[in-house]
Amino acid sequence: MGQRERDERPRRNGGRKVVGALPVLLIVAGVFFDLGTPESFTASPLFAAAPLVAAPFFSALYTLLTGVASVATVAGLHAYNSRAGEIPAVTELLTVFTVSVLALFINHVVRRSGERLASARVIAEAAQRAVLPTPDERIGGLLVAARYEAAQRDAFIGGDLYAVQETPHGVRLVVGDVRGKGLDAVEAVAVVLGAFREAAEQESSLEGVAQRLERALARAGTGRSGFDAFEGFTTAVLAEIPHGSGLVRIVNRGHPPPLLLGADGGLEVLEPPERALPLGMGDLDAWPDRAYETPYLPGATLLLYTDGLSEARDRQGAFYDPRTRLSGRIFPGPEELLDAVVEDVRRHTRGRSTDDMALLAVGRPGERQPERRRTMPVVP
Repeated sequence: MGQRERDERPRRNGGRKVVGALPVLLIVAGVFFDLGTPESFTASPLFAAAPLVAAPFFSALYTLLTGVASVATVAGLHAYNSRAGEIPAVTELLTVFTVSVLALFINHVVRRSGERLASARVIAEAAQRAVLPTPDERIGGLLVAARYEAAQRDAFIGGDLYAVQETPHGVRLVVGDVRGKGLDAVEAVAVVLGAFREAAEQESSLEGVAQRLERALARAGTGRSGFDAFEGFTTAVLAEIPHGSGLVRIVNRGHPPPLLLGADGGLEVLEPPERALPLGMGDLDAWPDRAYETPYLPGATLLLYTDGLSEARDRQGAFYDPRTRLSGRIFPGPEELLDAVVEDVRRHTRGRSTDDMALLAVGRPGERQPERRRTMPVVP
């Protein structure tokens, strides 16, 4: 369960209690209205509304009991007022009874739809775990954490991707963002990740991995038609952390630059020396991929992300700037870093993000440093 789900659960439970009491309140209000007004006034709309309110939110039994209570209350009030045999009284009773039956039908339809939605959610969750599995916390001596935050609450997979893999050449990772949404984007994600897992093991250089991804997308694009056949592309950043070295290599294909957070709170933006086109656009221009290196000292954390982070806007339209928000901050580890970033973005956007966000953090433990420091983050 994500942090968003945990935060919203108490609110939903409170709202459910209010809605659960509403049918009873409507029946009680109908009784007082009927007893406190002249005979020409009728409270039947209140009694009819009670089962209709219960139908979409509660079980068939609760809806049935609400309908029975409404019909019985109407019949009892007419008997109390000695109007049980009058035509208006019979009409009101039949109206409430008919609406109660209709409420049971609505409840049945809603429950069937809910079951189908729950099944779709299970399938979507399984697909996400298959396409974007959660990486191990420790890979090749490095601490690893990943997040996928969908812009829509019930969405699970989209066009953002990440992967981490230990290889004979070191720990290799990729974070990318496929243009577009829907099934085409998910298909492209599967293509990129499949090619990366194979190339990361076989290619001796990070540049070779990038070229394998380029060729894989080109092959996949030949079967597409329409707009995607010409405009489909994927921004991506690949990184390699060789075993036993104090450096990280980066190949950036049109993606937001990674951030390197030092153990002392310093922050370095790993801007590429040369701009390159995204993956899938190799037919527009040809250039050799060039990996650039930077020191990766003990205690440092490498943060890779998609533009769902850097383009998150507040109500005034201001972008979220991870450089200024994270500069000077110290985190116990990658997991805590991503927790803080996700919560900070949620506060910045007031929970109204418009784009998916993938985050991948890789920390290099310092000397004599435990695998997980259990201290609190230090925020200046």
